[in-house]
Amino acid sequence: MKVCVIVEGCYPYIMGGVSSWTNNLISQMPDVEFIIQTVVVDRSMRGNFRYKLPENVVEVREIYLQDDDWVGKRPVKKLKLSAREREALKSLIFSTNVDWPGVFELFRNQSITLNNLLMGKDFLEIVEEYYEESYDRVAFTGFLWTMRSMYLPVCIILKNQPPQADLYHSVATGYSGLWGSMAKYLYQSPLLISEHGIYTREREEEIIKADWVKGIYKDIWIQQFAKFSHCAYAYADTVTSLFEAARQLQVEIGCPAEKTMVTPNGIKPARFQNLEGKAPDDTFINVGSVLRVTPIKDVKTMIHAYYYAKQTEPRLKLWIMGPLDEQPEYAQECIDTVKMLNLKDVEFTGPINVTDYLGKMDIFLLTSISEGQPLSILEAFAAKVPCVATNVGNCAGLIHGERDDFGEAGIVAPVMSISKLSEGILTLARDEELRKQMGMNGYRRAVELYNDADCMETYRNLYRTLTSKNRK
Repeated sequence: MKVCVIVEGCYPYIMGGVSSWTNNLISQMPDVEFIIQTVVVDRSMRGNFRYKLPENVVEVREIYLQDDDWVGKRPVKKLKLSAREREALKSLIFSTNVDWPGVFELFRNQSITLNNLLMGKDFLEIVEEYYEESYDRVAFTGFLWTMRSMYLPVCIILKNQPPQADLYHSVATGYSGLWGSMAKYLYQSPLLISEHGIYTREREEEIIKADWVKGIYKDIWIQQFAKFSHCAYAYADTVTSLFEAARQLQVEIGCPAEKTMVTPNGIKPARFQNLEGKAPDDTFINVGSVLRVTPIKDVKTMIHAYYYAKQTEPRLKLWIMGPLDEQPEYAQECIDTVKMLNLKDVEFTGPINVTDYLGKMDIFLLTSISEGQPLSILEAFAAKVPCVATNVGNCAGLIHGERDDFGEAGIVAPVMSISKLSEGILTLARDEELRKQMGMNGYRRAVELYNDADCMETYRNLYRTLTSKNRK
């Protein structure tokens, strides 16, 4: 069996989260050949892999969304679209009901280049019509170039013809879901989509807060990503999510309910047995967080919550464990915040092996503003460490329990609530017996309900079922 896994902005360039899950999936199926189709920002990412690829990876293909070598270096040859091609392109720009077969066929036209399409007459006239219908209160020149910039990555995706495979597995519904949908259309091989977060909602939240896009363009970008999700849901044979609330959100957005299923994350309990504990002379109450030091993890809120807890309980020590190089400016801001607060007992470890550290932790802390079902919480549970976490993704479900009566495994706080996070840290810091009980509750939950072996067997069965249906 040959499976093409389509990943966007993560594996094998970034450690942790979806990347760890992807690497584990591939490693657990040595009898399956994998092609990795990556979607990344630009050529600066080329070949900068953070993972040693498993032996059953037979090829890695890279697509660069901001590949700017498309205009100005070669003359633009005139392009005249057929009536069907023009209507397909118009539906892509105008409509939520996109003629995706027409769009996919348009980009099979070998005479189409990024130059002659985006700089051509047809694209210009369609954008003018779109502008006059809804957006004529802004300057047209800026609007036109925004539309060219917006459709450049779409065109880059669709001009990259996929390799043939027995199954396409997209780990999102965005550009990777679009590319997977095109592969399904071209080769009629099944398409499996696994959402670790709900892509449409994540992009919407990101765009609303973003400085790089303003005014009416926020709505246009949000609509663009919604189109990708609708396309992916339409072409997918099966769509997985990590927990029930996420599955319900997929259905609300437009995925047919009969295509959806819940496949939780999993951990290997044996990996967390016999961890090295605290040294006898370690009198600190260790608060640890395993993460990428990026804005979405809201490390600044973490630092401030720890700061206020530390004023009351001086035995606290904060361990911020994970890479600092993904967004180095933000990481430096976090380091500067610690210095500005004159805050003692804070360690930035950089990349770690979690099993070297989790056994030494008393409390696990997660302050993210967006998550799916964090593996880091499950790993903390496997190490019998209780959690204080923000109420994002499935964090509350993991801590309170959704399918068991094992009991509370930590404390949930509102997003960005420094006071509630600080209170949660202090509640656990003051009560060693409570920490032990909650840690054991989390351990039982992780071992019984979130075992990696069960998760991987679910995907192995999905691969078999989808490819066997296709053979019939």
